[in-house]
Amino acid sequence: MNKFDEFAKEEKKLDGEKERIDDILDKQLSIIDFRINDSKFSNKSGKYATVQFYENSTEKKHIFFTGSDVLIDQLQRYKDKLPYSATIKKINRYYTLS
Repeated sequence: MNKFDEFAKEEKKLDGEKERIDDILDKQLSIIDFRINDSKFSNKSGKYATVQFYENSTEKKHIFFTGSDVLIDQLQRYKDKLPYSATIKKINRYYTLS
């Protein structure tokens, strides 16, 4: 008999301790996964991202949420490089990976 988890390709929910993006600025992070979903708030893309990461000083998973179009674009553009190490910077009114 087939097992459900052997053939089902369900997208798993990202788990981890929730962090505010402003609390992790300028820290070295290991970005391990992300999901893009439709947002109920208005931004240019109409999307938001849930980002799963390790803070490099711990082995505990964390997540943060962002509607930043710049971060969403960078996450999508470099998804084939996951996992990778990055720092989130705030430049004027937007966030970016560096």
